[in-house]
Amino acid sequence: MKAQMQKGFTLIELMIVVAIIGILAAIAIPAYQDYVAKSKATAALADIASGKTQYELLATEGTAQTVALVGLSAATGNCSTISVTQTAAAGTATAAALQCTIANPGRLGAGAIIQFDRTADGLYECKTTNFADAKFKPAGCA
Repeated sequence: MKAQMQKGFTLIELMIVVAIIGILAAIAIPAYQDYVAKSKATAALADIASGKTQYELLATEGTAQTVALVGLSAATGNCSTISVTQTAAAGTATAAALQCTIANPGRLGAGAIIQFDRTADGLYECKTTNFADAKFKPAGCA
């Protein structure tokens, strides 16, 4: 009698593979979504960060600051609106000097905002508003 060789997988083996894939997907998908949300916040921060130098120059000169004068667009792919708050004079603090309302915030939270506040010393502090979780905030943001 000739022995038959096994070809293929049994149903149990296939079910185990499907179960393992399901467990890995259950772990990986939320981690990926968190990564995407944090990346979106970091990209929005980068969109307004480039305006800090020009904003400070205009503040030092006593010139009015606008979105266009600081070299920013009124909106980007990451920011539905970008706004600039004029500083009263050099040496004064300005809340929300440069502000971005995040476009399509998703897991970040509805109405998520990231901004730079200008201190009286001319330093900039990153702050966030309406973020659903602190883990989504870019490094250095409060």
